[in-house]
Amino acid sequence: MSGPWSRRSFLRLSGTAALLGPVSSTGVLAPAGGAFAADAYDTLRLKWRDMVLGTGFDPAAAPFAEKLALLGARASEVRSTMAAVSGSLWPDLPLTVSRSITGSYARLATMAQAYAQPGTGLTGSTALVAEIKAGLDHLYDQAYNPSTSQFGNWWDFQIGSPQILLDISTILHDRLSATQIGNHLAAVDTFVPDSSVTHYTGTSTGANRVDLCRSLALRGVLGKSAAKIALASSALSPVFPFVTDGDGFYADGSFVQHGHLAHTGSYGAVLLGGLASLFSLLDGSAWAVEDPNRQLVFDSVERSYAPFLYNGLMMDAVSGRSTSRGNPRTGAYGFQGGDHGRGHDVLSSIALLGTAASSAEDRHWRGLVKGWIRRDYYSPVLADTDLGIAALARLKAVHEDDDVTAIAEPTAHRIFPGMDRAVHRRPGWAASVSMASKRMGFYETGNGENLRGWHAGAGMLQWWGDTYGNGQYTDAFWPTVDPYRLPGTTVSKKVLADAEGGAWGLPRPDVNWVGGATDGEYAALGQFVRGLSSTLYAKKSWFCLADSVVCLAGAVRCADGTTVETVVENRNLGATGTQALTVNGAAQSTALGWSATLTGTNWAQIAGHGGYVFPGGATVQALRQARTGSWRDVNTGGTTDPVTRRYLTLWIDHGVDPVDAACVHVLMPGATTTATAARAAATGWLTVLANDNDRQGIRVPSLGFTAVNFWFAGTVGTLTADGPACVLVREHGDGTATLCVSDPMRMRDALTVRWNRPVASVISQPATVTSATTGSSLTLTFGDLTGKAGATQRIEVVLG
Repeated sequence: MSGPWSRRSFLRLSGTAALLGPVSSTGVLAPAGGAFAADAYDTLRLKWRDMVLGTGFDPAAAPFAEKLALLGARASEVRSTMAAVSGSLWPDLPLTVSRSITGSYARLATMAQAYAQPGTGLTGSTALVAEIKAGLDHLYDQAYNPSTSQFGNWWDFQIGSPQILLDISTILHDRLSATQIGNHLAAVDTFVPDSSVTHYTGTSTGANRVDLCRSLALRGVLGKSAAKIALASSALSPVFPFVTDGDGFYADGSFVQHGHLAHTGSYGAVLLGGLASLFSLLDGSAWAVEDPNRQLVFDSVERSYAPFLYNGLMMDAVSGRSTSRGNPRTGAYGFQGGDHGRGHDVLSSIALLGTAASSAEDRHWRGLVKGWIRRDYYSPVLADTDLGIAALARLKAVHEDDDVTAIAEPTAHRIFPGMDRAVHRRPGWAASVSMASKRMGFYETGNGENLRGWHAGAGMLQWWGDTYGNGQYTDAFWPTVDPYRLPGTTVSKKVLADAEGGAWGLPRPDVNWVGGATDGEYAALGQFVRGLSSTLYAKKSWFCLADSVVCLAGAVRCADGTTVETVVENRNLGATGTQALTVNGAAQSTALGWSATLTGTNWAQIAGHGGYVFPGGATVQALRQARTGSWRDVNTGGTTDPVTRRYLTLWIDHGVDPVDAACVHVLMPGATTTATAARAAATGWLTVLANDNDRQGIRVPSLGFTAVNFWFAGTVGTLTADGPACVLVREHGDGTATLCVSDPMRMRDALTVRWNRPVASVISQPATVTSATTGSSLTLTFGDLTGKAGATQRIEVVLG
């Protein structure tokens, strides 16, 4: 089994993580013995079996027929190589390696699914089920039993292996002897004891806690233990409340795991899937999850997950090291990974969660899911062969439900101070910005994954169009992109080692000023950038507007003895792309290997992608190249197969060891050459008010927009702050205006902001405003902002 087998990839590809809530059953091989006189435990067991295998689908119809045939082919493949000998069940999975134990169970799960599912070519095979049972006995005897001591990765013993083993035991329950089931439960009891959820700390928080509870619940169901199920239900409660540091959900919508890493799309996705399955399983039983704080989980669908889902993909900005998991698909099956794959899993979980939510929530979420399914043109959801049958069935049901109206992507801006992330959504495109601070790591590496994601938190700016560019980061981006030239970043070219800085969010810059302010539509973002294992120092700002993002880099300093660059763009053109680059109206070469120093550049445009404006002109470096890498380069579990992609890169060269260098550019997603040239010619559209070590700010009169990131106290144009702050003003053209203020450092006991503009009155203000003086100008004094965790304070006023 080649490919980047992360510890969670086993669960996804085996099908045991793709769950479907209970609906009418068709096609799936029924348990032996015909009708049951089921007790409460049997009811839950059969319910879970339906959730694992899926129900309500036509095995002869697309996409199920193909998926079932692939499942049968895969099961036949692993079956043909299974050889039970001392030390292994498969030759390539030595049981002295913890991940091989999980991997072995995953292969048996594939065989079990092929046995139980219709249309696999192995359905109901007595020979196959005998081999599965023999394999289970071999793993019990050799690797996973009460006499075994845990070694290697704790996750394999406490989450990976028990989850799959319990699912197999559910699928094959009536084909297993009482002794076999007893052995399986005894092994689970050894590695997932009740004490594993006694304290909410260490490896028993967030997504890990939910995974542990899933194993406890299923062990209770199979062993008919009310106490185990009750413990699993109650032990979920610490996951629900908001946190202010460490792992979990934050009030601003952030989700953090490993203490200092943004993980909505990875651990957060696992957590959502686990909670959805447990809520659905236990709903209506004596052990239903009734903690009122579970509503916070329902609220998280739109507060935490939806902002990072776009056209069915889950943004890399919140997916940690999982971005390094992928595999050039050389056959009909195999773990593909990528942002779309992660997104599809979350869509399935949201649909499943709806079965345990209110009817209004369920109906609304189905509308969201239907919209994402319909818009995912790049990686169609219902053609995703990585999804399990159950997930496909649930999503197909949503897609074909005529009573569900697809909901469009919203127009909005969201800042997530708890994890130093922001998302900007406009009609026709969306973008994300990834930052780092004392609170949030530069990047995540660990378990040999994401070895070169060093600069992702240095202000990486990723964006997608509504009908274009949705494969930009899916299509082998991470193994082929120049890791020193991630789009939007300002970085030193100092050579870094694989996994530089350490694992699990250990490397974090010693800075506090990271964050911004938003009125919900436009935003000002700022990051005090310090380089990873580098002397790099810079101030970065992004002003997110109607059709563009204005990007400033100032006070760029370094003493590494290397070149420093601000990467305007690094666009993945795919395997054969020749998209034109036009600069100041002149077409540039499309030949691979072409490079140029483009002096006096006022604008540039990449055909089919977007435009870039350089106010006042700039010297821009350009390069068109083919880059070859492998997934093994960025993930030790990845394939060594070479993969090549073409890139068109634009950057500003600040030179070796710059002192207070600066640059400005405007990103215009989707802009044509005409629109880009027109914006460049409109020299009065944008005024850069400041771009230095003390302050960065802009004004766009046509939008009534003024914003300043105050790195230190001072005055810029009409705005004054007596200390570090982010201040944004929107004049609406109707005699009113909105002021948005935040304390990104989260250290101000008091803050005073002055807007030198006549203001007649204040319409509304937050409780943090202790004094508001109107007249020829507006002066606002804020009380203690440290408890607001960088959140925007919004004030509405009537102009004088």
